[in-house]
Amino acid sequence: MSMPAMPPTPATPKRKNPLLRTPRLNLPPASRGRVALGLTAAAAQGSFALQSCADCAAVQYPPREACQHCLSPRLAWREQSGLGQLLATTTLHHSNDLFFRERLPWRVGMVQLDAGPSVMAHVHAAVGQAPCRVRVGARLDRSGQAVLIAFPEQGEPDMASDNMLREMGCDPQGRKVLVTDGKSAVGQALVTALVKAGAEMVWVGHAEPWKPQAGLQAIAALPQVSLVALDVTDGRSVRTLAGAIGGKVDILINNAELHRGFGIAARRGTDVAHAEMEVNYFGLLRLAQEFAPALMARSADGQAHACAWVNILSIYALSNFPPQGTFSASKAAAHSLAQCLRAELRPGGIRVLNCFPGPMDDEWNQNFMPPKLAPQVLAQAVVRALREGLEDIYPGDVAQDWLERWRDDPKVLERELALNGG
Repeated sequence: MSMPAMPPTPATPKRKNPLLRTPRLNLPPASRGRVALGLTAAAAQGSFALQSCADCAAVQYPPREACQHCLSPRLAWREQSGLGQLLATTTLHHSNDLFFRERLPWRVGMVQLDAGPSVMAHVHAAVGQAPCRVRVGARLDRSGQAVLIAFPEQGEPDMASDNMLREMGCDPQGRKVLVTDGKSAVGQALVTALVKAGAEMVWVGHAEPWKPQAGLQAIAALPQVSLVALDVTDGRSVRTLAGAIGGKVDILINNAELHRGFGIAARRGTDVAHAEMEVNYFGLLRLAQEFAPALMARSADGQAHACAWVNILSIYALSNFPPQGTFSASKAAAHSLAQCLRAELRPGGIRVLNCFPGPMDDEWNQNFMPPKLAPQVLAQAVVRALREGLEDIYPGDVAQDWLERWRDDPKVLERELALNGG
């Protein structure tokens, strides 16, 4: 028999009465030592990792600077299965912390991991009475720090309906979303995926409305979709749209992109590079200046509060890809700006999700050999990452390969890209 931790979330979350004052946001405790941030770094990418001693192989929890068994300082973060035994649970009906006080009752428990340590974890409503088998995972809470959650060992199809998970994720279901560019294949795939995920409203930006684009009218025919004029290179256009819908947007997905396949010596002048920066970097800056304050203002606005900002970047942002050098530079600049945006939105509990796809299956990558990433696969990855509350995703085989090589040695990857283009 399962014990609900919190009342179930309705399919479409109830929105706050617009006549009532929006309450002030209270975040969960965010203080962590530097060592503990390794757990957060793994959770930001959807992984549950604990420290493992290189000398005696003992798995550590809580995070520490020396092994609790042999005192070795050689502790490396290793991904864990999370499987274990739920030993005991309790349901909190009172808390001195303002965040939890507003969300009681809240279920917590003690889990003995198969890897060795015992951990305190939030307990999902679908988990039965102790003792029972569970799977512990790490999620980011609204303060952006990792917390542990005990899930049923096999999982259940309606797990995302749990209020605890909704607090830690950014599920598009029942929310209003702005996709900044509906003319691209990626934008259209994102719109379709968001509608399937249950988004209440999807605003779709399109620049140059006089220019027809294949597929745009098809998504415009969807009842949840509304086309809006938006040119991210025009500050007035961004400001006008923010004034019209900024106070209603729950999730903003910036997929506006200008992609040209050249390095430095392949062309003269700076016109194309400037155009790439205007869209890929300054476009993000304009959007952030106009929409970020509105998202922050609505971060405590009931169950369907503003919750996320998504940037579609590129794996080329990690290390420059010389055949597409200026595009890589513009995405690297956007990545740096997105990190600043994440820091500024974190006090409001707004999650910033950066997506680093490999080469897309589009006209600007037509001369590159497979594998290439289909827009539909990218869109599905974004929706899944929103539901799980992630901060960074790397969809596609190429992106995963580059990420591993970059983590191993960024300088070696730079040399490889310079010598053979990947």
